[in-house]
Amino acid sequence: LISVKSRELEPGYYWVRLTRFSERTTQELLDALSDAKRKGPIKGIILDLRNNPGGLLDQAVSVSDAFLNKGVIVSMRGRQEETAREFVAKPQDIIDPPLVVLVNGGSASASEIVAGALGDQKRALLVGERTFGKGSVQNIIPLSDGSGLKLTVALYYTPSGRSIQAEGIMP
Repeated sequence: LISVKSRELEPGYYWVRLTRFSERTTQELLDALSDAKRKGPIKGIILDLRNNPGGLLDQAVSVSDAFLNKGVIVSMRGRQEETAREFVAKPQDIIDPPLVVLVNGGSASASEIVAGALGDQKRALLVGERTFGKGSVQNIIPLSDGSGLKLTVALYYTPSGRSIQAEGIMP
C-alpha cells in the first residue's frame, strides 16, 4: 500500500499527503518530489498529515530529516536519565521550498513528531487543529498465558522540549 499521494495544485506548488508512516514512506515522499522537480522548480509544498495515525518512528525521523539539515527532530525521555535519546537531523541536501503542514485531531504519533519538529524549527507553518496527543513510547511484555502487558516507558518531546503526550501539537 502506498502511503504518499501527491498532485500539483498549480505550477510549482504541490500537495503531498502522507496517510501513515510505513517502511517506504520516506522513499515514496522523495520519489514524489523527484517527479515534481522534473516538471520544473518546486515553489511550495503543502504536507498533509491530517488523519495520519502515525506509524514507524524511523520514518517520522527520516521524513523530518528530509526537510531539515540541523537540530533536534524529537527526543525520548523516560524516568531514568540514561534512557533518554535524541534524534538529530543530518547535515545534507534538504527539500527547501516553503512548507505548510496540515494537521488535525486525527494526526497522531509519528505525524505529531514530524509536525512538532518542522514547526519548532520554524521550517514549516502549521495549519489546522490541535493534534491527537499520542506521544508515548510503549513496550509490550509477553505473559505466560499468551496475553501481554503494555507499559509506557518514555514520552516523546518536540525540539523545544514540549511533551506530545496528551498535549498534542497546536498549529
